[in-house]
Amino acid sequence: MSEKEIMVRSEGLVKIYKTKETEVLALQGLDMEVEKGELTALIGNSGSGKSTFLNMIGGIDRPSAGSLWVDGKNLFTMSEKELVRYKRDTVGFVWQNNGRNMLPFLSVLENIMMPMNISGAKAKKEKALELLERVGLSSKRNSRMNMLSGGEQQRIAIAIALANSPKLLLADEPTGSVDTKTANYIFDLFSELNAEGQTILIVTHDVQLSKKVKRVVAIRDGKISSERVLKEGYKDRVRESGIDWMTEDSQDEYAVLDKAHRVQLPAELLAELGIKDNKVKISARDGEIIISKS
Repeated sequence: MSEKEIMVRSEGLVKIYKTKETEVLALQGLDMEVEKGELTALIGNSGSGKSTFLNMIGGIDRPSAGSLWVDGKNLFTMSEKELVRYKRDTVGFVWQNNGRNMLPFLSVLENIMMPMNISGAKAKKEKALELLERVGLSSKRNSRMNMLSGGEQQRIAIAIALANSPKLLLADEPTGSVDTKTANYIFDLFSELNAEGQTILIVTHDVQLSKKVKRVVAIRDGKISSERVLKEGYKDRVRESGIDWMTEDSQDEYAVLDKAHRVQLPAELLAELGIKDNKVKISARDGEIIISKS
C-alpha cells in the first residue's frame, strides 16, 4: 500500500473508572494504529489496560478522553443507535468466556444464525453452514452447547463472531481455556482468515501464539511500551510445524516513543541496572542511546 489504510486509530486515549472512594486510570494517553488486513496481538500484565482497550474498540466501554476511530467511525461521537449498528456490523467479538457468545437453549446452527437474524441478512442458513465448515464442526450443527467440549465451543464462538462479516475481528484470550492442540487450530484459523484480508486484533497471554504473530504490541500501565515485529526470514515460516516457537527468537523488539518522544523502561531492566530512583543518565555513542545510573 502506498498509503496506509487504517482500521483502528487511537490518540491520547484515556479511560478512568470511578467509584465513590477512588479513581482508576486504566489507559493513560494510549496511541496506536492498526492497519487494515493486519493480524495484531496485544500483550501485557493483568491491569495493564489491554482488555479495556479492546472493550472500547468493541463499543462495549466508552473512552473518557482522547480520540478513537475504527473503520473511519468516531466512537466518541456515536449515538446509542449508531453504536448498536456499529457493534452489529463493524466488529465481531470472541470472548475467553465463550458463553457470552452463545445461547444455551439454541442449537449450534441456530446460534450462528442469530446475529444474521438481528441484522436481517439473507441466506442465513447457507452462511451458517459455510461457517460451520470453516471451523471444522459441520457434524455438530444440531447439537446444543452443553454437548460440546470447551474447545468446540470456542470454535463455534468464532463462527458466531464472523456471522455478519465484520470489518474487524476482536478476540480476548481466545486460547486461554483450551488445550494446545485446539489453541494451534484456532491460531491457524485466524491466520487463514487474515490471509484472506480479515483484520484481527487479539489480546493474549499465550507466548506460543504471540510469537507467531507478525506484530505484537505490549501495553504497560495504560500506554504502549514496546512492539515486536516478526523477522523478515520468519514471515513465510509461520505455518511450519518444525519451528519451536517457545525458544526461537523470531521477532525483533522495539521500544515505542510517544508523541512527546518519551519511552517506558521495563521495571526488570531498571532492577538489573540497580536504578531505584527516578533519575538516569542519558548519552549517545556510535548511533546508540546509553542509559545508566545517575
